[in-house]
Amino acid sequence: MRKGLRVIAPLLPAAFAIGASFGVLARASHFSAVAAVVMSATTFAGSSQVAAASILGAGGGIAAAVLAALLLNLRYTPMGVTVAQSFHGLPVWRRLAEAQLLVDESWALAGGGTRRFDRRMMLAMGAAMWFAWVGGTAAGALLGSVVSDVSSFGLDGAFAALFLALLAAQVTNRRALAAAVLGAAIAAVLTPLTPPGVPIIAATAAVLVGWKRA
Repeated sequence: MRKGLRVIAPLLPAAFAIGASFGVLARASHFSAVAAVVMSATTFAGSSQVAAASILGAGGGIAAAVLAALLLNLRYTPMGVTVAQSFHGLPVWRRLAEAQLLVDESWALAGGGTRRFDRRMMLAMGAAMWFAWVGGTAAGALLGSVVSDVSSFGLDGAFAALFLALLAAQVTNRRALAAAVLGAAIAAVLTPLTPPGVPIIAATAAVLVGWKRA
């Protein structure tokens, strides 16, 4: 667990900063400070929180926000399958609690998807990321209560920047690039025609480009 904390330490400032950006922008999307912090503490999934908050802030419905968040978090299903063996023998409540700390960074750095996966490392890294994320959200939510215009600080572009950063790491071949371009095109076409949230949901159809028959 000490090794896990050493490995994750360089990423904690970034997690805190992004969490703070989410806190500020959540307030701009009409979340209360308490709601923003509780969302981070219970959801603990940056991309899905950003999607839900941006949809609600743009006037979209709760159903669209929840569906977009669920679609973004579907990646945790195969990730969970790859490490499920490490949780065998634990009580259900403990598996549910520990699984909450399985995020992209803790899964990858603890060896997720390989035989060298270390559950204790994952727990230490996930817990550290949780404190940084929730702490950053709290700081941002408090700042957001005194910032009337987030665009004056450039924070209105933070949501888009976060998603671009997540996308850049995934576009590693032509098939992935085609899916990304098609998704962007679907969203661009539907944005002026449909309610907020619908373009994001519809754009996920682009993943079919990467579908291969067995």
